[in-house]
Amino acid sequence: MPRELEFQGIFFPTLLIILIIAAAIYWLLDGVLARAGLYRHVWHASLFRVCLFVCLFSALGLMFYD
Repeated sequence: MPRELEFQGIFFPTLLIILIIAAAIYWLLDGVLARAGLYRHVWHASLFRVCLFVCLFSALGLMFYD
C-alpha cells in the first residue's frame, strides 16, 4: 500500500485516511452501543470509548499495512 495518497496535488498520509474511516465506524458503533444500553454495564464509559476507538484504528491500520 502506498504511504501517501494524492488528492488534487495535496499528499495525505495513509494513516490519516485510516483515522477518518475509523472515526466514522466508531461514531456509528458508539451510537448502536449507546442505544443498546451497554454503557450502563461498563465501569468507565469514557475509557471504554477510547479503547474501542484505539482497537478500531489499530485493526484497520494492521489490515492495510500488513
